[in-house]
Formats: sequence, structure tokens, C-alpha cells
Amino acid sequence: MGVTDWSHNSWYHSLLLRQIPQRAERVLDVGCGSGTLARRLAATVPQVDAFDSSPVMLAEARVGAPANLSLQVADALTVELPEDAYDAVVSVAVLHHLPLVEALPRMAGWLRPGGVLAAVALPRADLPRGLPVEAAAAVAHHGLGLAFSALRPMTGADLFRHEDSHGDMPVSDGALTTREVRTAAEAVLPGVQVRRLLFWRYLLVWRKPL
Repeated sequence: MGVTDWSHNSWYHSLLLRQIPQRAERVLDVGCGSGTLARRLAATVPQVDAFDSSPVMLAEARVGAPANLSLQVADALTVELPEDAYDAVVSVAVLHHLPLVEALPRMAGWLRPGGVLAAVALPRADLPRGLPVEAAAAVAHHGLGLAFSALRPMTGADLFRHEDSHGDMPVSDGALTTREVRTAAEAVLPGVQVRRLLFWRYLLVWRKPL
């Protein structure tokens, strides 16, 4: 990794946290990885459940996990979870590993009426249509990377530094453009919102009807 490299997934954790309904009592993190987002959720939500298919990542997630964070090794397409149980279901860098027409209805089924599904994942580049945003992302990525690199020694803050377990995470490029994700998602979750984010991610948000 270069001196300007930093974690885009961590950058968007705060965006996902803003999607959590007020006074949420129970939240699910799908594909929690090393548990960084799950621990942040557990700081404000009474009960957080999280799972990941990698035992290595779950071992990392269990380090320092608070009592209100429940963790298990499981796969998003086969895990058995209660229906209508969660005020929010969130995920980071997971959906592009899964078939949307199977995964999204399962995740929606775990939500209580009025609950929110919020996910950040990787799209495929939509060229040439998306060339301006790709160029802007590259410039901003390197500019922020230089700033973070300079500030870390002075502040002692991680500033979106990649986690030590970053190399153990499964990596896959997005197979669908943001437009294709939107089309596929709308077919199974009417009313879903999907928008491209700057740093090679998209945001998907859906609220379960009351």
C-alpha cells in the first residue's frame, strides 16, 4: 500500500450510522469483518448482532467486543435469523459479493416494519459515463491520503488507516454498475434508493413499509 492509501470503507461508516433510526433497539451488521462498525453501533444501540463468513475476521471482531455485541460465523445466504427482528440491517463492502436478487429479500425480511436497510458496496466503473466522478475520486483520494499521512504522526489518530486485518479480508471488484444495482434492487425492493458515492462505493437505502 502506498503512502496515500487509506480505507474508503471506514470513511463511509459515519454515513451508515446516520441511516440508523432514532431509538433503534436492535441492529444487525451483515459481513462485519473485524467488527469496527459493529463496535461503533454497539456504543449507541442496546443490542447489536453481527456475523461474517470468515472465522479469521470474527476472531478479530471478538477482541474488545462489548457485552451488547453478539458475533457468529455465518453466511448471508444461509444464516437463520428471526424475521421482523431488527430496526436496521447494515453492511459494508458485502453486497457486491452476493447475488442481489437473493440477498436483498433475505436482509429485508430481518427488518421490523419501518426498519431501515442500509449498505455500502463497490460498483463496477460505468465508463465512459462515469469518467468525471472516477477522475474526481482519484484526485480526492490522493489529496486526502497525503493529508492523513501527514496528520497521523502529529495527532496520533488513525485517520482511516487500514486495519491490521485488511490483508485477510476477501477482495472482489463490483460486477454491476450503480445503475445496474439500482435496477436489480428496485425489482425486489420497490422504493429502494441507490446512489453513487465518490470513493468507488454506492449507498443503498430502503425502509420497510409499516
